[in-house]
Amino acid sequence: MYKLVCVVGMPGAGKSCVGKIFSESGFSYLRFGQITIDLITERKWEQNSENERKVREEIRNKSGMGAYAILSIPKIDALLRKGNAIVDGLYSWSEYKILKEKYGSRMVVMAVYAPPSLRYKRLSSRTDVDEKLINRLIPVEEAQQRDYAEIENIEKGGPIVMADYTILNIGSKEEFEKNVKKIMKFISL
Repeated sequence: MYKLVCVVGMPGAGKSCVGKIFSESGFSYLRFGQITIDLITERKWEQNSENERKVREEIRNKSGMGAYAILSIPKIDALLRKGNAIVDGLYSWSEYKILKEKYGSRMVVMAVYAPPSLRYKRLSSRTDVDEKLINRLIPVEEAQQRDYAEIENIEKGGPIVMADYTILNIGSKEEFEKNVKKIMKFISL
């Protein structure tokens, strides 16, 4: 039976790096945040942290705190019919509970942790900005505001605390990748 790996963590911790490592190893990739980016694009709004926050909160105010999980289940099911899948950006406690109820022991949660000062430094000095907006430059003040908004408004702490695995991302990129691959072996067994 195929596994669903959900990556959780604060902005700049390394979630997208984990997603990339898993997808390069054959896992199908889904990013919850793409729902937000697509809606901003559809509305022809500027892509920035403030508009992302507005859209995230609007979706959750309209459809509940589990909205992103509910909207993503058909995509997740399609991916799991073909093989293992990784979801980048499970945020809320409600999303966690919805997916855990649906997928049970098939679901594995991996938290990525880095201290705020290191995350802010990474976010404000990114050079690997991409067209899909998975990686983008975020000034320190915006990163701090996003942390508070995600903790206070979207129940982000619960899934991080309930993770099956936690990776500390404070060293070199090579060290981080090595640790991710170690955990991937346990998950794939």
